[in-house]
This record gives sequence, structure tokens and C-alpha cells, in this order.
Amino acid sequence: MTTTKGEALPISVRNVTKTYGPVHALDDVSLDVESGEFLTLLGPSGSGKTTLLMVLAGFTRPDRGSLKFGDREVIRTPPHLRDVGMTFQSYALFPHMTVAGNVGYPLKLRKVPKAELERRVEGALETVQLGGFGSRRIDQLSGGQKQRVAVARAIVFEPRILLMDEPLSALDKKLRDQMQIELRHLHEKLGMTTVYVTHDQREALTMSDRIAVVNHGRIMQLSTPRDLYERPANRFVADFIGDSTFLAVTRRGAQIFHGDMALRHDAPPPDADNLLMMIRPERVVLSRNGPQDGANNFTATASEVVYQGDSFLLHARLADGDMVAIRGAMRGENVTSLPAVGDALTLCVAPEDTVLIDGSDA
Repeated sequence: MTTTKGEALPISVRNVTKTYGPVHALDDVSLDVESGEFLTLLGPSGSGKTTLLMVLAGFTRPDRGSLKFGDREVIRTPPHLRDVGMTFQSYALFPHMTVAGNVGYPLKLRKVPKAELERRVEGALETVQLGGFGSRRIDQLSGGQKQRVAVARAIVFEPRILLMDEPLSALDKKLRDQMQIELRHLHEKLGMTTVYVTHDQREALTMSDRIAVVNHGRIMQLSTPRDLYERPANRFVADFIGDSTFLAVTRRGAQIFHGDMALRHDAPPPDADNLLMMIRPERVVLSRNGPQDGANNFTATASEVVYQGDSFLLHARLADGDMVAIRGAMRGENVTSLPAVGDALTLCVAPEDTVLIDGSDA
């Protein structure tokens, strides 16, 4: 394969809307994807992420809006003239063709000479670590190998944009985790601008340069994986990305309170009427020596303790009745002495882990 990062194209989406009757599948969406970037569209079923991918591919015509690949407007350009590679959730491989036949199909449509076609097919198979598999039938392949064949077919004609629609969803967890890393390495090698659709938040965090969280046809937040996880824009993003506990807080002048306790926090709270304190379970410290200086300290009672091998999950009830989840590693004192149901606890949250968010879902 000869694709380089310099050949990748940026994508510009402006005010794209798609309705089906009263339903807004896409609601005035605007988005920029940088040249060579790996951007993931993440959201629940029915959020609009796949509709947006189909607009990029040309399989869905929006009601209005603009779509540019580089400087070229492509909103009315048919799929086969957009120069994009695409992989599908079902792989969409031809069972009556060999591996080489499947991979070479896009080149055959483009009337590439036979010798050149064979060279490029073998190069694409080498790229996805399937060199020598060209003569195999599709039914002789494992799920992971089929997925690689689908990727090879998508990249064999060296497109400058690669679109991927939940390509790992049919794989078991172990293979899916392995293929996430392989696809990320492949992207770094080829440098194509890649737009990837998934509903799996861990997959998105693992693979992406940036993530666009989509819900109800709108982009809730577009940011790096770390920023999305550490500083979500609203409750929907915080709830969808990772596990969270939410506690109601109030604003009194410049100070934020949970109940009667003034909270220490590093980042300024958003300008919103409905504020929540978001706590990630792994950021809560179970203190065996009482309150910690400089932390936000909560008294609680253990209500459930779950052993999970390398970690434990503890649910505790605060004095006001709110529930908090705590996740910790099985090391040190936790190996020999986990709390029991009914035990009094001191929970400590550092100011930098005390995240205040807009409590709305939109």
C-alpha cells in the first residue's frame, strides 16, 4: 500500500439535516474532521450516528446542508464517485468469491489491469496480515480474518477517506479488544482520514483521536477521549462515557455546596441552572484513617460489596440517602479486608476529581 498521510482529505459537514416524517435523524449537524484524523461517532441506537456515516458515504441524501471532502462539494455526488472506502457491520463479503476476489472487486470495477490488480490485492492482504490467504474461501475464515478481508477490500484502491460502520460488533470480546489495537495501528500506518461508528464507549476511547458523542440527531460534545471522560459537557455525555455517580449541588454566590458541605473543585462550574457533581467510581478513595486534608470527605454506609477479581465494586449510601459507587484495586489492605455491608465509611474525592457539570441531558 502506498497511501500516505499527505494524501488524506479533511471532511467538512455544515448544517446537515435529515428527517423521516416527524423524526430528526440529523438535526442541523456541523462537524469538521481533520486530514488523517481518526474520528469516532459514538452514541446509542437510534442516535443518528449511522445516518451521518451514510450521508458521508453517499447512501443517504440529507434534506439540506453541505458536505465537502477537501475543497470539493460532494453532497450530490453518488457513492461510487466519492473515493471513499467503507466497511460494514456484517462485512458484506461475497461468499462465492475467494479472498482475493473479494479484495480485488473494487479494482475490477475500476478496470485496473490484471497484473496491477493482483499486485495491489496482495499488498492489501499483507497490510492486514493476511498475506498468502488470497485463494481461500470466505467460509474458511474466522471472524477476525473476515473482518481483515473487509478492511483490505476497503483500502485496496487507496481511498483518502475510510468509513467504518461498527465493524467489530460481531466479534467476541477478546478478539474485539485485539482488533481495536490492530485497526488503530493500521490507521497510523496508512494515514487515511477515518470516521468510525460505534455504540461501545470503551472502543471509542481506545481507538480515537477525537470522539463526537451523538444523541437525538445532534452532537452533544466533540473532544478528545480524555477531555470527554474528564470534563463531559452535560449529564448525557457523562452518563454515556464511563460509570458515574451524580449528586445534586447548589450554587450560593461563588461557592458550590452539596447539602451543607462546601465543595473544593479545581475547574469553574458551568453556567447552568441545574448543576450536578459527577464522581467516577475509580476516583473515590476509601479512607481507613478518616477524613483527608484538602479533599471532599463524605460519611457513608456500605450497602453492597462485589468482588471482581482484580478489583472490587462497592455501593455506599450517604447520610442524605444518595448512593455512591466506589471501584478499587485488589491490593494492600483490600486483599485481606474489604468492607462489609453495614460498615461506616469515609469516602474522599480530590478537588481535581470533583467535576461539576450541566445537569441537563441536552
